[in-house]
Amino acid sequence: MIVKKAELVRTAVEPGQYPDTGLPEFVLAGRSNVGKSSFINAMTNRKNLARTASTPGKTRVINFFNVNDELMLVDLPGYGYAKVSKKEQLKWGRIIETYLNTSSFIKGILLLVDIRHKPTEDDILMANYIRQTQNDFIVVATKADKIGRSKYKKHIDIIKKTLNLGAEDDVIPFSAEKRSGIEDVWEKIETIKNRE
Repeated sequence: MIVKKAELVRTAVEPGQYPDTGLPEFVLAGRSNVGKSSFINAMTNRKNLARTASTPGKTRVINFFNVNDELMLVDLPGYGYAKVSKKEQLKWGRIIETYLNTSSFIKGILLLVDIRHKPTEDDILMANYIRQTQNDFIVVATKADKIGRSKYKKHIDIIKKTLNLGAEDDVIPFSAEKRSGIEDVWEKIETIKNRE
């Protein structure tokens, strides 16, 4: 996809604040430090569309980004950041759950995991939760520039096994730094978007 327009449309924490654009929504879920902001900036070819924080766990709201007036990229608060109180984590959990249960525009969910590490308990919970929502599901393995290409298969196999993915499920290696994997992710999104 050639991105001609990308803008932050709305920031929300509850259903009354969600934008009613009617555009298909592709949701980004992942740990606080998995690189969701860098992913959005790389995917939209913008430097600072999504702000990258030096401290993980800064995003406490849902951010809705309009891309080409064709779809929305929806950035959920990151989960699993240990330095945040349990109360705060539960609050974010409720924000995420409410959105996933109430938005009628969700077309697909992208689960971002760090290619270097085995997915965490939180990642497994999120993968299982996504499966229950019956939404299309793309796994993106970020920070792929941090390991050699020859190690991709080994790490992807660990991710697939840990998240209980089938052989037909893709895990897309992605690097915002090297700008690799962008086309593959857009291709997946387009396929899901055009599916009736």
